[in-house]
Order: sequence, then structure tokens, then C-alpha cells
Amino acid sequence: MSAPVALSVAGSDPSGGAGMQADLKAFSAMGAYAAAVVTALTAQNTLGVQGIFPVPAEFVQQQLDSVLSDLDVAVLKTGMLGSPEVVEVVAEAVARHDVPVLVVDPVMVATSGDRLVSEETVDAVRELLLPHATLVTPNLPEAATLLGWTEVTEARMPEAAEALRRSGAGAVLVKGGHLVGDTSTDVLVDDDGALAVAAQRVDTANTHGTGCTLASAVAALLAQGVPLRDAVQEAKAYLTRAIAAADGLGVGHGHGPVHHFVDWWEPSRGRR
Repeated sequence: MSAPVALSVAGSDPSGGAGMQADLKAFSAMGAYAAAVVTALTAQNTLGVQGIFPVPAEFVQQQLDSVLSDLDVAVLKTGMLGSPEVVEVVAEAVARHDVPVLVVDPVMVATSGDRLVSEETVDAVRELLLPHATLVTPNLPEAATLLGWTEVTEARMPEAAEALRRSGAGAVLVKGGHLVGDTSTDVLVDDDGALAVAAQRVDTANTHGTGCTLASAVAALLAQGVPLRDAVQEAKAYLTRAIAAADGLGVGHGHGPVHHFVDWWEPSRGRR
């Protein structure tokens, strides 16, 4: 028996709360071996994104081939893909290496509101990557961007998910974190129809990397053979706990990160 391997293909967040770093933390917290391919370097923190330095597509491909030719990757999860060329490289690698599960988190806008990718990259994600996806996890602005809609309202979340499934994706989880109210509800649409996944909304400003964390938690569980609907619900519960514990970290001066290891150690005491 070998450890289930989850591979993040994403941009790097040097402040540690989002992107590749959030993916690796969530993979580890949820019981998968974490590996990573870097698609872009960013200068960012809890206050926003100050700069982006894309990794050339040729080197992204080299990283992918190195990992996928050696590690038995059970699930590949994408985050920010900095260019159409990188999207093409990732889609080709998924097909060529016969990656069994692909989770696409179409990272296009940071929690701070900063736009991270070009329109050409959005088009490439829609046309080249979504047809390979086992699960796509857009938030409301990302779903609207992928569909060319002005916005996705709460009432249209199931419709948006169905529309994105027509791109070829197996399932779509539209995340409702941008909504307001006491409850945070996401909508999963798969072959069995629509499922609302709700949790109590946590009153905190420390939500840096929530989207990355949720998608990665689902990916880690899928890597272990957990059924999709169970994986989504368990990941949602884990993220809610991580958000509830976020204020205790006290990291940064803006939108701080969630506490990825909430089930393992307390901020005030460190390792249990």
C-alpha cells in the first residue's frame, strides 16, 4: 500500500495562506501526500497581490513530467494557471499521463478582488481543461466569468453549475462564499442532480485562501476513494472549522489565512 498522492498545480503565495501553500496544507491535513508544480510566483500577502511572475510553460511541463512519471498521482488539483500556454500544457499532461481525477479550481480573482489571469487564459481553461475535469469549483464571480454572464445570483447557482457541466466537466461545485447571510451555501451538481451543501457562516475577515482550501480538501478526500458527495460535505465541514479558528492565528494585517491544521494544533499552544 502507498500513500494517496495529491498534486497541486498552482501559483505560489509567499505569505502561505492561499495558492500552492494552501493546497499543500489542506492535502496534508486531510490525509493525502502533498506534491506541487509551480505555475507562477506571486508577490502577495493578506493585504493583496503586488506582483505576478509567470513560470514559462516549458518549465511547467518539465515539472509535470517529472512528478507524473514517478509518483502515482491519484488526483491533480489546479489553481492559478498563469497563461493559455500553461493551461494547454496541463490539459495535455492530464491526458498523456492518464491522471484519474482532476479537480479544477478556476482561480481568476483573489479574495482581495485582484484579477489574476487574462481573458485568453479564461478561454483556455473553459475550452481545454474543463472537459477533462472530474470536478470544477468556481466561486460566483469565477462562474460568471467562465459562462460570460454578468453575475451569478444565489437563485441561479444550480443553473450555472448545469451550464458549466455542459463544457464536459463531470461535476460542478458553485461556491456561495460571496453571498451574505447566516448560512454559507454551496451547490454541487453531478449526475444525481443538485445538492445544497450548507454551513453556518463564520463572522471573520480572515478568509484568505478559502477557495483553494476547500477544493484541495475535496481533492485529498477523492484521492483516498471517498465518494464525491461525501468528500464535498466533509471538506465543507473542515473548511468551516478552519475559518472558525482563523482569528486565533493572528497572521498578517489584512485578510488573514484560515487555520488549516485546526484539528491538529491550537494557535496559542502550537503542537499538541
